[in-house]
Amino acid sequence: MKTIIRHVAFGLLGLSVSAASVAGPEEDRIAFQKFYENRFPDTPVQDFQNGVYSILPEAREQWESIEEFPPYELAIEEGEALYHSKFANGKSLADCFGPTGAVRGDYPYWDKDRAMVITMERAVNECREANGEKPYRGFKGDIAAVSAYMSYNSRGQKVDVKIPLDDPKAVAAYEAGKEHFYTKRGQLNFACSDCHMYSAGRWFRADHTSPAFGHATSWPVFRAKWQEMGTLQRRFKGCHENIRAKAYKAQGPEYSNLEYFVTYMSNGLEFNGPAARK
Repeated sequence: MKTIIRHVAFGLLGLSVSAASVAGPEEDRIAFQKFYENRFPDTPVQDFQNGVYSILPEAREQWESIEEFPPYELAIEEGEALYHSKFANGKSLADCFGPTGAVRGDYPYWDKDRAMVITMERAVNECREANGEKPYRGFKGDIAAVSAYMSYNSRGQKVDVKIPLDDPKAVAAYEAGKEHFYTKRGQLNFACSDCHMYSAGRWFRADHTSPAFGHATSWPVFRAKWQEMGTLQRRFKGCHENIRAKAYKAQGPEYSNLEYFVTYMSNGLEFNGPAARK
């Protein structure tokens, strides 16, 4: 199945590559980014971190005006308070991640000992649990606020996800995320790639779809549709629900592996979250 997906994906990209040249994640990433550079030649590579606003000049002006008084500022303040609030044992998240929590560039990463992908939000909850506190729940609320604070302090850090090729389980997690991205699912029979790769920049209902290159850089975001903050995995969940597919639990292997793949595809860009989106 993975081999079929790989060949179909690269065939749809219209790239002339041999089977040998698609053997690993780095070849995938180069081809993936090249696809968007060819499709949107007027967009500077680093600008893909701004999502749909990198390819739509008319929407960008409105977005830039929103950024003058960003709706995520309150979340940053709330996240700062939560980040420095003391646990029952007298410690705080700062004892795990430092005084500002500027560690977004370290995630997601592969934990070899536990054979799993660790996202920043999972690490936050594991810090809480290690200190006798309950984890934050779900895809929004406190976890999104803390993520907003940490992401804001991490702005400018480069996306530099590593796939340890000497660990078959790490490669399998990457391949699982890749398979998820290209596999059609749900009653509407859509894949992530249908909307955010092959149809990127086109009208889809009342909106233009955004490029997947850069998708992972700006989270968490305040969406006008939500009227609140949400994590990247909340967006994954919403997409699954939109196409009437099974949604998965926050920080479960399905969404974490997908985040691993999507973030790796944006290697070289800068983290610029939190952000505002429609």
